[in-house]
Amino acid sequence: MDYANSDGIVSTEWLETHLYAPDVRVVDASFWQPSMQRDAKSEYADCHLPNAMYFDIDIIADANSGLPHMLPTPKNFAAMVGKMGLGDGQRIIAYDGVGGGSAAARVWWMFRAFGHRDVAVLEGGLPKWLREQRPVDDRVVIPTSHVFTPRFDPSLIRRLDEVAEDMKTHREQILDGRKAISFQATASDYQEGRHGHIPGSLNLPVAELVDSRELTILPPDKLKQRFVAAGIDFDRPVVATCGEGITCCLLTLALYLLGKTDVANYDGSWTEWAAHAELPVERGEVKF
Repeated sequence: MDYANSDGIVSTEWLETHLYAPDVRVVDASFWQPSMQRDAKSEYADCHLPNAMYFDIDIIADANSGLPHMLPTPKNFAAMVGKMGLGDGQRIIAYDGVGGGSAAARVWWMFRAFGHRDVAVLEGGLPKWLREQRPVDDRVVIPTSHVFTPRFDPSLIRRLDEVAEDMKTHREQILDGRKAISFQATASDYQEGRHGHIPGSLNLPVAELVDSRELTILPPDKLKQRFVAAGIDFDRPVVATCGEGITCCLLTLALYLLGKTDVANYDGSWTEWAAHAELPVERGEVKF
């Protein structure tokens, strides 16, 4: 596919050919919400791509923030991924068990946030790999430590105060990747409590970025149509948000594939915003 930034994604054909290349490292970033009642780490132990390490986004996170999966400090990230054998001079490929790849996109974004740009997401993830009957393994991978040199890029992340300022100034477009029912909060389940969205934000559920049958990110023309239909102006910067800072990474990856790089993630996302009673909440459909 002719994405503007095609380095953000690799095909299953390419990865099978390069699985054992000395500069390629593969990570399984599979993640399931508790409501799914699935254990991603156990599933990895039963079946993963050959030579792949398990990347636990709950562990490689800031344990002291009080919020789920928050970006760790550069020092801690470097230490944790270095122990996994991930680091300088390597091309890192992330995949997950969903296919569309929000969790894999989260890993892609994390590495980029710490200055490692040679990172990509596997097109179609594990479902496509299995569908094509490519090789899998159940053996434990013992990594050799590697040096990771962090170079934090603050342009790729937004904090609570910055998003609150954007809400007022509209300097950046706030794009929410949650399902419409969560964003609008108009169903009976959402009549009480802090439900809804950041005032003035747009909504593009990430499922709309993915081919429902193939579980791959849409081709460039259809992908751009989704963003335009959601109200995104490609000449203005974007802040991506969601529920817990994972889903929005697929928005960021998709925009990157289309050539748009002035995109940041609101890491705390709705979980953080809703916890601050002084911040306004909006419900209902987007008006633009």
